Amino acid sequence: MTAYLFSPPAVSSLPIRGQSQRFAIHRIFCVGRNYHAHAAEMGRTVDKSVDPAFYFTKSPQTLVQSGATVAYPPGTQNYHYEMELVIAIGRRGFRVSQEQAAPLIYGYASGLDMTRRDLQLYARDKGRPWDLGKDFEQSAVCSEIVPMPGVVLERAGIALEVNGVTQQNSNIDKLIWNVREIIADLSRFYHLEAGDLIYTGTPEGVGPVVPGDKITGRVEGVAEIALTIAAAE
Repeated sequence: MTAYLFSPPAVSSLPIRGQSQRFAIHRIFCVGRNYHAHAAEMGRTVDKSVDPAFYFTKSPQTLVQSGATVAYPPGTQNYHYEMELVIAIGRRGFRVSQEQAAPLIYGYASGLDMTRRDLQLYARDKGRPWDLGKDFEQSAVCSEIVPMPGVVLERAGIALEVNGVTQQNSNIDKLIWNVREIIADLSRFYHLEAGDLIYTGTPEGVGPVVPGDKITGRVEGVAEIALTIAAAE
């Protein structure tokens, strides 16, 4: 048996609807600027004919389950929500075609890509990595995993409210790179594995939250999600 200097971290996991087993998280990938209207509100445009999809990651330790209360994070004055469809990968795939993408899908979830927007934009404008703005504690919020093996979602409403007021309301059919395209493209750069999550991007309407705010959201036919913002530590 291997002896460690200190106890290794627990495996990050999510519940699976209708099952006692949990979905162990391997990696968390996120697609950047995957709705035209959101790209525009961030001061950017996307021309799919010349611009490739791009990605950033969050560590599995950033994962927090829907329904949690999280502290307002340190180092920011502009803490934003981003409502997203999440793909749960259930089998290995490398350099798969779009036609081969469906079998990699185990299911879906609803997710929140919480963002320290001021730190992200500062890094972006300086040409630096986005890690401080994106990859921080409790920044990857996710619902239960809903098994849909091999199902390619092409149309579903996606919406989010803050304190009961709608802030985001769109449809995943507006994704610039759809589910098949995301899986195929990401598999060009990584050996996708069971346990990988892919946050597919957020529609327009992102904005700040403050302590005391309650976020609710959903992807139609998938799952509800909720998060409460507490005071900073």
